[in-house]
Formats: sequence, C-alpha cells, structure tokens
Amino acid sequence: MSDTAKTNTNSKEPLDYGVIDNTDKKRFEIHIDGKIALEDYEFFTTGAGEKGIEYKHTEVPEELGGRGIAGYLVKYILDDAAAKNLRVKPTCPYVKSYIDKHPEYQDNSVFHNATP
Repeated sequence: MSDTAKTNTNSKEPLDYGVIDNTDKKRFEIHIDGKIALEDYEFFTTGAGEKGIEYKHTEVPEELGGRGIAGYLVKYILDDAAAKNLRVKPTCPYVKSYIDKHPEYQDNSVFHNATP
C-alpha cells in the first residue's frame, strides 16, 4: 500500500484489502465475506513493441458496495502496471473514469497521454 493510505470515509480507518492476481482467470481479486470483487485483464503489445495490460471489467458484488473497494482495486492495479512497466489500456469504463480523475495515471494510459 502507498504511503498515503486511502481511508474509508465513514470510519476514517485505512483501507487495506488483500489483492490477488489470479493468473489462471486473468483477473485481480479481492475476497471479502465469501464474495469476490474483481478486475478482468488481458496482456497486449503496443504498435511500438511495448508490453501492456488491458483492464476490461471491474465488478464489485452489491453486498460489498459502499466500502471503496472498486477505487482501491483500480488504484492498486494501476500502480502495479506502472511498477511492471506495462502500458495501460482502460477499456473498462470505471478504470478509464478513474484515470480521467487522477492525472498521475494518464501518462501511462494509451487512451490518455501515452503513445499506443
């Protein structure tokens, strides 16, 4: 988790969800109370030969809503992609919207400032 921990706006406690990279199903997962929040992904290569990751679909079960899980997961996967030097293709509307609102991720997104 980053130095600036995200907090739950209701309790002000830091969010610290364990994120699992389920490579068999090509998705990142957070398991809570028998439910799974997830982000589906696929790897790709840009026209310039750079490796990248496409984030395709974010899903948080209704029972887990309102806990900041989707935002936490998307921040985690964007930081993970940057750490692995992967370009990001946010075909998932939630991920693209997150990047729209967080300029620090736009230089790595092929739908924003990064060259595809």
